[in-house]
Amino acid sequence: MTEPSLPPPSPTAAVWSGPDGGFALIRQPRPELAPGEVLVRVELATLCGSDLHTLAGDRPTPVPTVLGHEAVGFVEEVAGPVRTADGRPVTPGQRVTWTVGASCGSCRRCTRGVPQKCAELRKYGHEAVDGRWRLNGGFATHCHLLAGTGLVEVPAALAAAVAAPASCATATVVCAARRTELSAGDAVVVLGCGMLGLTAIAYARDRGAEHVVACDVDENRRGQALAFGATAVCGPDELPGLAEAYGADVVLELSGSARAVRSALDVVGVDGRVALVGSVSPGPRVDFAPEAFVRNLSRVVGTHNYTVDDLAEAVRFLARTPVQGLFAALVPPALPLGEIDAAVAAARAGTAPRVALHMDTE
Repeated sequence: MTEPSLPPPSPTAAVWSGPDGGFALIRQPRPELAPGEVLVRVELATLCGSDLHTLAGDRPTPVPTVLGHEAVGFVEEVAGPVRTADGRPVTPGQRVTWTVGASCGSCRRCTRGVPQKCAELRKYGHEAVDGRWRLNGGFATHCHLLAGTGLVEVPAALAAAVAAPASCATATVVCAARRTELSAGDAVVVLGCGMLGLTAIAYARDRGAEHVVACDVDENRRGQALAFGATAVCGPDELPGLAEAYGADVVLELSGSARAVRSALDVVGVDGRVALVGSVSPGPRVDFAPEAFVRNLSRVVGTHNYTVDDLAEAVRFLARTPVQGLFAALVPPALPLGEIDAAVAAARAGTAPRVALHMDTE
């Protein structure tokens, strides 16, 4: 006699109710998927710097919410035909990561190639839960992906700790490289050697950069930058000399420091390109001399989030990079979802570039 099958367990989310309410693990009903939606069982999620900005109150976020937007997981349910970035059908059991938001695909911004700024954008880990969308972030056993979310298949051989940051840190770096037209033979300057900066160094090398100068105030980070492929490293005071010696065709500012932004604008070479990436929270104004930019033929672009094609390239890069082991070492062993407060404390203390959560709740 066949045993009756048990219903799948209810999802659990670490619901954040703001600085006063903190986190609470709350059982959630399984969502009824609308056409084009996907339910993913989260394998691993990592705490991004922007999660910490939210927790610190530096960025207003409606509550209650489920934070987390760097994650990898396995498809459990699919409603109707849904395809990955490369056109393959999404099916249960598939290992995937997904874009930071769901876009409409038809507004002026979407049709002009910036779906990450969709007029109707809904972002994972950034919005209040509602009656229908309760599993809307990565710090949960499951994530409810809305129609218009970009999905990318993740190879089984790619460690979850390496794959999870693809959906923010790695894809953002890929987008910045694309927007600055970083190419083989370029001399690159990377400002800030946290997760984004180390990723940028390795990706610039992957793209064939001739030299990569990495700048950070922290000596330990500068040592990591060398391991990830930097030609030379320095503190802020030494940057002008090294940029002049090696060149600065592309400058990637990833720290958000006003001093670093000023340095990026100062050291960029003739016909050079600057990507400002780190300035995602309000900070001091930075002045520059327009005449110098005109004569230097300088270009400056802002980079915030990315497209699904950037995410697909991010996963391909992580799968092929020779420093994959170094990326894995940036993430210490994951803590269970029930210890999210300890994970946040570790991330705030800067014990590692990324702190991870696995979704065992027992």
